[in-house]
Amino acid sequence: MLKQHLQLKLGQKLAPQQIQLMKLIQLHTLEFEEELERELEENPALEVAKDESKEDEYSSLEDNYESEGTESIETDFDVNEYIYDDEPSYKTASSNYSADDEDFDNESLLTEGQSLYDYLMEQINLININDEDLKIAEYIIGNLDTDGYLRREIKAIVDDLAFSQGIYTTKEKVEDILENYIQKLDPSGVGARGLQECLLLQIEKKVSSDKAVSLAANILRFQFDALTNKHYNKIIQKYDIEEEDLKDALEEISKLSPKVGGNFDTQTITINQEIIPDFVIQVKDGVVIPMLNSKNAPTLRVSEEYKDILTTYSHDKKSSEHKQAALFIKQKLDAAKWYIDAINQRQNTLLQTITAIVKFQYNYFITGDEKSLKPMILKDIADITGFDISTISRVVKSKYADTPNGILYLKDLFSDSLTNDDGEEVSTKEIKNHLQEVISKENKRKPLTDDALVVILKEQGYNIARRTIAKYREQLSIPVARLRKEL
Repeated sequence: MLKQHLQLKLGQKLAPQQIQLMKLIQLHTLEFEEELERELEENPALEVAKDESKEDEYSSLEDNYESEGTESIETDFDVNEYIYDDEPSYKTASSNYSADDEDFDNESLLTEGQSLYDYLMEQINLININDEDLKIAEYIIGNLDTDGYLRREIKAIVDDLAFSQGIYTTKEKVEDILENYIQKLDPSGVGARGLQECLLLQIEKKVSSDKAVSLAANILRFQFDALTNKHYNKIIQKYDIEEEDLKDALEEISKLSPKVGGNFDTQTITINQEIIPDFVIQVKDGVVIPMLNSKNAPTLRVSEEYKDILTTYSHDKKSSEHKQAALFIKQKLDAAKWYIDAINQRQNTLLQTITAIVKFQYNYFITGDEKSLKPMILKDIADITGFDISTISRVVKSKYADTPNGILYLKDLFSDSLTNDDGEEVSTKEIKNHLQEVISKENKRKPLTDDALVVILKEQGYNIARRTIAKYREQLSIPVARLRKEL
């Protein structure tokens, strides 16, 4: 038996506009510029003001609507809302230039290059090979990753050839084509099934009469585990050689590339990795001035042409086509007004956040000394600005600041704190800097273990556990003592 009942629930949901604003906030300058261009293409009611001006230091808003007399049409909305704007509830223009913005040249960021796949296909088609073997070779090339390795099992390739290509072959034949055709192509090392094979393919193409090259080939072939674990004494005893001979062999190995496909573009179009700072921080007469780099955010406004079209349609009260067109224009005007307002909110949020960060780390920006960095977490900035922690996280994500001390990754300013022997709170970044300095000065023939590093840092006033040392070392991409050993 069906039963009906009423239930009242209270919940919270993010509106699409709020979601879009959060996405805009976390975009860095280049991504924001791309997003802006996309929106301009999709919404004809939004346009860039031709009379752009840099007089406004940050985001200033202007009223671009003029009051005109007009008639209304019978729709479920008031057309005059989009023509009259005596008391505007939306901002209809946003100037996002800073008076001190520097010119960041974004031209020529796109470069075109040849992919590894295309390069190998050009070579394989020049080889004298029968049609079936050529198809197998082409399929193998298609399965190579961007580093030039064949990560798939040969048996899996045999099965795929049978099911997808209708080519029935054997594991031995595929291996033969791989080793006698693919691995003979340029660059040396392509088609390898692992690091050891990749290095061997490269070293074998060198002059084998050279003593260092021959020794390097033998080490790679028979003592690869000892090499990767840096058991140098074991290698010296195995081949009964001098330490200088091993140094020469290691020098030859160091010239080999572990990723032979790294010099090729993974896509036809690649983007230059030049960093465009999102913030500009200047120091003048002992005052730290945070600004937004808003060069890539032009002055936006609602299209005058669309307002004129809407005015024209408002004179026709009967045409259903005009009503539909007016509804379409209404949607575009809504989107344009909201987008301009969202950009302004984004700029204000970014500015408030960077101002709070500068205030918190004032001494660092004045001195430029990393030892002046105070322990700072996202909650500290959230408390100052009144924003949610998630909002602060989105603001600092992938953002950079142009400071008097160079380009700075914003997240590098954030760190936890530890208490030293004097009872003072110090930033974990300061401790990492000390750790990195100690390791850089160690005897590379006898690198310091984590236990030894604990003792040294304790002598400097940092009482840290060994597991914490290991964690910081990994965050700094510093290997364990055994792998730091050098001859």
